[in-house]
Amino acid sequence: MADPSSYRPASGSIPDSPGVYRFSDAAGRVIYVGKAKNLRSRLSSYFQDVVNLHPRTQTMVTTAAKVDWTVVANEVESLQLEYSWIKEYDPRFNVKYRDDKSYPWLAITLNEEYPRVMVGRGPKKKGVRYFGPYSHAWAIRETVDLLLRVFPMRSCSKGVFNRHRQIGRPCLLGYIGKCAAPCTGQVSQEEHRKIVEDFSAFLSGQTATYVRRLEKEMKAAAAELEYERAAKIRDDLSALDKALAKNAVVLGDGTDTDVIALSEDPLEVAVQIFYVRGGRIRGQRGWIADKADGDATTADLVERFIQQMYASETADAIPREILVPTVPAGEEALVEWLSELRGSRVAIRVPQRGDKKDLMATVERNALQTLTMHKTKRASDLTTRNLALEEIQAALDLPEAPLRMECYDVSNLQGTEVVASMVVFEDGLPRKSEYRRFVIKGVDGQNDVASIAEVLTRRFKRMLEDRADIPVGEDPTAYLVDPETGRAKKFAYTPGLVVVDGGPPQVAAARQAMDELGLGDIPVCGLAKRLEEVWLPDDEDPVIFSRTSEGLYLLQRLRDEAHRFAITHHRNRRSKSMVESVLDEVAGLGEVRRKTLLKHFGSLKKLRQATIDEVAELPGFGRRTAESVVLAVNSAATKADTGRAPSVNTATGEILDDDGPDLTGLPRGDLNGEN
Repeated sequence: MADPSSYRPASGSIPDSPGVYRFSDAAGRVIYVGKAKNLRSRLSSYFQDVVNLHPRTQTMVTTAAKVDWTVVANEVESLQLEYSWIKEYDPRFNVKYRDDKSYPWLAITLNEEYPRVMVGRGPKKKGVRYFGPYSHAWAIRETVDLLLRVFPMRSCSKGVFNRHRQIGRPCLLGYIGKCAAPCTGQVSQEEHRKIVEDFSAFLSGQTATYVRRLEKEMKAAAAELEYERAAKIRDDLSALDKALAKNAVVLGDGTDTDVIALSEDPLEVAVQIFYVRGGRIRGQRGWIADKADGDATTADLVERFIQQMYASETADAIPREILVPTVPAGEEALVEWLSELRGSRVAIRVPQRGDKKDLMATVERNALQTLTMHKTKRASDLTTRNLALEEIQAALDLPEAPLRMECYDVSNLQGTEVVASMVVFEDGLPRKSEYRRFVIKGVDGQNDVASIAEVLTRRFKRMLEDRADIPVGEDPTAYLVDPETGRAKKFAYTPGLVVVDGGPPQVAAARQAMDELGLGDIPVCGLAKRLEEVWLPDDEDPVIFSRTSEGLYLLQRLRDEAHRFAITHHRNRRSKSMVESVLDEVAGLGEVRRKTLLKHFGSLKKLRQATIDEVAELPGFGRRTAESVVLAVNSAATKADTGRAPSVNTATGEILDDDGPDLTGLPRGDLNGEN
């Protein structure tokens, strides 16, 4: 535990300008990021007698070993830099709002030639327009089912779309009038884009204009004795009325606003937001956060939520008005910043009376219910994780609880495509941004022991290289950050415990590899699958945990996550190898063009679904070569690959076996970096 006076900067060295500051621990990790109108005044408040500080602030300043800062021109710049640093360093003492559940979105893929409507979850993608989020996926599907009758836009995946384009026959939704069938040319690209624009406008709240337009068309059709067309428009209006009935009017003036409410206790805060568009509630979402900064007021929490909520949003997702329970800290800077993001004036208001006040009360009740349910569900979670870490410390005789644990696993298929994984748990929870993948280069065949030794040698050599330039006695913070990207170097941090998947041979290899690097002080253990025994180096007998031990359960989760991550990496590489083996049969297809195909399509499944025209568009490919490639991959396809029909939700057209944009939120591809 550090004494704050040991790293307190001289008072005259701290500027009295606005800026952003960060506290770092002895290992160089950034543990807290904050901003201030006056850096000198704000930082001085941290270095008073610790007994006068909030308990959580006491913990922060005694955990830190250094503080540094960056001066900015104004408060808007400090907002932007603070958000960037919090997102970059993920400091443990900052308030970080996390979803209390995975909310479904309604997404329209505007970045495609023929945009598609789909239901999904997870982070947003560029070029896709989102509506919601919503409380229940079934509610979205019911709404889409009604609206596809009026706006028959595409709802199938790329593979299904290309398949029906090739055979020249629409799918079931095309026959029943819930898709305009652009795959077969029944509508042009421009006509389909117009349907998509009408669909988006209706979901955005522009309902009255469209309903009035349909009513005029219905009366005109009836006047011209086109009764069948008039009846269809009448049925369309009925479908729209049902869709609108699902979202009652809450603000009679048709306002576009986001309503934010909080419910907090001394340890946690729950946030609820209702998205109101055209006076109707179009979506709802909730977050939970630990109040790591004990000095934070409600105004501070509102400010930080708005900052994290809207920093990555597009201009059309920011409404003209944001209703909050109390005026946020730094209101003027927030308004200026939001107005810049939106491109027009944004107002932040506290409702005082009328419908908006009533709606705020409703959102506050939802926030209170969310916090109550969260505390009921997770009351024992923190206690359980602490107990697990204490059990591991005691059983393995560690000097301190292993707050950072790394686990390594090797995966191969009969000695081919040998890969390894490294997963990281911090404070008993997965830290997926720290996961790493390895391709084994120096081991021939199936040799897990040698592979473990190679992986650990490479991992800890990188750590030593990152630390090699640190002068003796200097704080490592500045040296553990990549000067070009500003991010922490990949292998900068030292684990409190290294776990390998295996028994005594794997543990001995890991211990030897680390001893050779001079890292004998880092604890190592192995978890054998057969009897779930924990092995330590040089011990003849394993450490036996109780079958109900929380410590053993945590080690099992760590080992299983490493196994899952390794298997996923191995399957991806094997899939690419299968593509390469199929393409070897194509005459005249060299290594450069094979790599082009792999890079563009990524898997054999997606390459099989590609059309000749799509392949021919790639650089270096002509029509004849594209025909050879498509013929080769389809000839090699198994009966299961070609005969299996995708699962389709016939009500909405949603493809359940989907190759579309990834909206699951799960880590994929290059998110973790291959080493």
